[in-house]
Amino acid sequence: MKRYVVLYLATALVMLPLDLLFLGFVAKSFFTTQVGDMLGTLRVAPAVIFYLLYICGIIIFVTSRPTTTWQSAVLFGGLFGFFCYATFELTSMSLLKHWTWPVVIVDVTWGTFVTATAATIGLLITNWILPKV
Repeated sequence: MKRYVVLYLATALVMLPLDLLFLGFVAKSFFTTQVGDMLGTLRVAPAVIFYLLYICGIIIFVTSRPTTTWQSAVLFGGLFGFFCYATFELTSMSLLKHWTWPVVIVDVTWGTFVTATAATIGLLITNWILPKV
């Protein structure tokens, strides 16, 4: 149980700052120009729930096995991010008239990268704190 807690916290420690930096600074103007009229004020509760659940998903589907290597964390973290972000983006593209292909491409690429990075570094931090015996 201790390993799961450390893995969760380490993954969150990587995911949250990277995602907030990307969304708040790096890509903010891009998203504003692409779908700005659809953007509203940040709703904190759904954002918190998303991160709590998404990081659980990373742990369950990518890094929970004791035999997980950093290489498999990169691969399966990237795939998990790709499929999750693609599901959201393509659903949005099919339903929302102002959604654009550039938004889909940028966000799916970002989701793939940030999930692979958070899963891998979270695993490496956990293995450093709690070495396998």
